Amino acid sequence: MLLIGDKDIPYETFTKIKNINDITNTKSNSTVLFNYDINLLKYTKNHDINTAVIITHIKEAIYCNALDARYIICDKNISRKIQNLADNYIFDSKILAIICSNNEFEVIAKDEIDGVIYRNIIE
Repeated sequence: MLLIGDKDIPYETFTKIKNINDITNTKSNSTVLFNYDINLLKYTKNHDINTAVIITHIKEAIYCNALDARYIICDKNISRKIQNLADNYIFDSKILAIICSNNEFEVIAKDEIDGVIYRNIIE
């Protein structure tokens, strides 16, 4: 299980972006993080940029995986549906449920979600 944002576990650097121009200001090995945007997804795929995409619908998860998003981030209330889809279609993307504290990841683990990401990382 991935624990992204936990103070006791090292994790990669995420840089929140809103548009393609923001990518030029990111560190070379960071993962760009953004709310679902098909144009940003296409750009990051074409330029081999690691991405973490915040989604709200199943359709968005399917596009994210098809366009090589490294992480698909969603609210914990839909994470089980997204994980089932990912398992059934053998997604390469990892599914991350959004949590606020380490008191929550035990429930996410029981739902067999790939991992969690702390809310403060995505804000």
